[in-house]
Amino acid sequence: MEKPSTPESGYPVQFSVDYPDTPRDRGTVALRLIVAIPILVILGLVAGGQYEWGQGQWKFALGAGGFLAAAPGLMIVFRQKYPRWWFDWNLALAKFSSRVFAYFLLLRDEYPSTDEEQAVHLEVPYPNVQTDLNPLYPLFKWLLAIPHYIVLWFLWVLAVLVTIVVWSMILLTGTHRRDMFDYVVGVLRWTNRVAAYAYLMATDKYPPFRLEP
Repeated sequence: MEKPSTPESGYPVQFSVDYPDTPRDRGTVALRLIVAIPILVILGLVAGGQYEWGQGQWKFALGAGGFLAAAPGLMIVFRQKYPRWWFDWNLALAKFSSRVFAYFLLLRDEYPSTDEEQAVHLEVPYPNVQTDLNPLYPLFKWLLAIPHYIVLWFLWVLAVLVTIVVWSMILLTGTHRRDMFDYVVGVLRWTNRVAAYAYLMATDKYPPFRLEP
């Protein structure tokens, strides 16, 4: 499947999920809360056990084994460096988390891989610290993102309600309405952009208040 391209004038963090073009697996959808338990446990262990429903990936920010935010932030502030392996770990964890969320929220039926991209695409360019990142921003990015936290809380509440409706629809019809699919993908996109800005330290460009790419 074709990966999305990053628009030249768009936000640097891009996220998408391929819309399923085959009938949905009603069996795994009916039991999704149960069959997702193993991969949720793995995600919780990898992410440091600080997962909290509905507020996504920023809850991993300072977890032991979760997103590395404090150390890269200090490196950017005092050394103007962001070691590539720290960035790669953060991005890999964000991608894995996104696959698990996409599965749990009924966007896809294939079981989430711990390493393969599958049908969930998250693109975050590695920043040039000297030219792309302000060395003072890591000290207060989390504060600047507070308006996003508030909006995302309401968006996630609606996303959960939409997922409950979609669960019933798939069991009855075997299909997933595209507008509902796009909404949940948009909430995940917004969440990933805020996480990339405030905790992955991948960009200083303020996340847009929109669900679209």
